[in-house]
Amino acid sequence: MNVRPASLHQRILDDISGRILSGAWPPGHRIPFEHELTEHYACSRMTVNKALSELARAGLIERRRKSGSFVTRPRSQAAVLEIHDIRTEVEALGLAYRYQLAMRRRRKATAAERTEFGLPSGAQVLALEARHFAGEQPFCLEERLISLVTVPEAASAPFDDVAPGPWLLGHVPWSAAEHTIRAVAADAGTAGLLDIDAGDACLVVERRTWSAEKPVTFVRLTYPGESHALVARFAPQA
Repeated sequence: MNVRPASLHQRILDDISGRILSGAWPPGHRIPFEHELTEHYACSRMTVNKALSELARAGLIERRRKSGSFVTRPRSQAAVLEIHDIRTEVEALGLAYRYQLAMRRRRKATAAERTEFGLPSGAQVLALEARHFAGEQPFCLEERLISLVTVPEAASAPFDDVAPGPWLLGHVPWSAAEHTIRAVAADAGTAGLLDIDAGDACLVVERRTWSAEKPVTFVRLTYPGESHALVARFAPQA
């Protein structure tokens, strides 16, 4: 099968986002000016402008009139508020938090995962399963896939002491997220891991996140229904 070479526009996107995500260009770093990128890639200024505009929409860079483009500062507080750290949830209850990694496996993404996640053929993922405890009681079951195409450094992260959620928040500047929330009845396996009865109601939060339109992670968080609620606070728009 012939693989079409990436377009010049995509090459510029990949080069710049790769430097940002790897940390080679830290927050505050000035991106080369448009005329410098035009000369480097031997392309039109329109192609460069289109790529920079896309990176700005993804939240990876900030474009300042007359000053140029800069790698954005991480918005860790906003990220934590929008994508909650389970440790924070537990400690807000006044209970001791504990994390336990149950499974870690690097493997090829299945056909269904490639379709759902938008991954190329042969793409590798890191599959993780972990439990989070509030005191002595299981609080949440975490089942997660991390795209090693987007986050290759996750392959060497053991996740023995640090849960994958906060690790990702600290390493990858996510630009978009999608939540799906539903109620399910616990099957026997889930019930055993959460120390509840099979058939008990559970709250399931499924989340996908992207960085510069590339898939970062898919996670399924399962909570015992009787002990967990989701609360949203909002105000009317001006």
